This record gives sequence, C-alpha cells and structure tokens, in this order.
Amino acid sequence: MVVPVIRTAEELKVPEVWIGSRRYATKKARQQAVQAILGRYGFGQVVDQEDDDLLLRDLLDMHPDAADKVGPGVDRFRIIPTPRGHHKGPEAVLVDGTKVAFSYQKCLDAPTQRQRVLDAMRTEVQPQVNAYFESRKAAHTLVSDESGQELSPAGAHVAYFQGPRFHDIALEFVEAVGGFDAIDLDSETARGLALFTDRALAERWHEHHREHAVLGLLSAEENLRRPRL
Repeated sequence: MVVPVIRTAEELKVPEVWIGSRRYATKKARQQAVQAILGRYGFGQVVDQEDDDLLLRDLLDMHPDAADKVGPGVDRFRIIPTPRGHHKGPEAVLVDGTKVAFSYQKCLDAPTQRQRVLDAMRTEVQPQVNAYFESRKAAHTLVSDESGQELSPAGAHVAYFQGPRFHDIALEFVEAVGGFDAIDLDSETARGLALFTDRALAERWHEHHREHAVLGLLSAEENLRRPRL
C-alpha cells in the first residue's frame, strides 16, 4: 500500500516569478512573454509598442551587468540576430547612440546576492521617494524639472537625474559596510520586497540615501530615457 504524502499549503505554494511588476505563474510563462515580444518584430525593427518597450526595460534591469548595459539610459530597443544568427535577441540603443546587445536568458536567471540586495535597498527607501512625490504634489509643483512641462499625478515620475544615480549611492553604501555579502535579507514574498534583517543597518542606509539622493520629477517619456539603476 502506497501512503500518499500530504504537503502543507506552504509547500505547495508555487514560487512567484516577476519581470518588474508583472507576475507570472511559472518561469516558462515568463520566458514565453519575452519570446512573444521577439516574435512580433523582424530583424532590425524597433520595438515600438509601449507595453513591449516597458517590459524590455524592466527585463534589462534584471541583467547581472545592468549598470554597464544601461549606461547613460536607453532610448529604444531593436530586434537583432543572436551571435550565431539563428534566433532573435534584444538590443538596447542608448541615448548616446551606443548599441548594446544582451541575453534575455541571463536576465531571467535566478537573481544574484548583488541583485537581491540592490532590490531590497530600493524597497527600503521607497517611503522616502513617496514622501518626496507627495511634498511636490502638496506644493502644486508637479512639473518636469528637466523641461518645465506640467505633469499629472499619474504622469509624474520621481527620478535620480539631478545628482548621483541610485546605483552609485547604493554601491557607495555597500562598499562602506563590507560588501553585498555583509547585508542579510529577510525572506522575499515577492520580487524586490525583501528587507534588511539588521534594522540598525537599514536605518544607516535610510540616512545615507537622505543625505545623498537628489530627487526630481520627470514626465513618463523623459523618465524612460534616463538610466533606471
């Protein structure tokens, strides 16, 4: 007689997989979403559908070398042949005209400790970013700090473009505390929602961010062309 194994609800829970804020039931479904974009365009074509463009921007953020790939910011994406020429792959065209090919599969691999910590650092300071937006809204100054364009609440994006990038602020802090492996995180319930286990260290990060971040507002279009790291 075979005795059935009874699993708890937690054991049966399917791990959540993400691209940006998009949640997928399985890793295969997430991969198919990227492949569907590649299939919609021919070689050399610019990715001109907004939803496709936004997904590829979030995908590139997941690359282990995202900081180097993004550079000064992405202007648009094209579809190009992979190195062997048999398949389609994405290429980022940066705002300075540089063309950077990247492997979408590398973006979908399990996140490294570096990626997890950077995601947690962004999550930790999100209340500061939200407070900045609310202060601008209360002061009736929802205008682009780059172009002067008036912005709606839904169309205003908080960005690090008037000072150091978020990535640079975060790396300076990480180096000061002993590297990425020196930062322990609690368990993630969703991509990017892990937090620092050491709350005293978290407060040091909050203070570092308050001291060095120079926030501003951009329109959605302006923000798309800025580095997102």
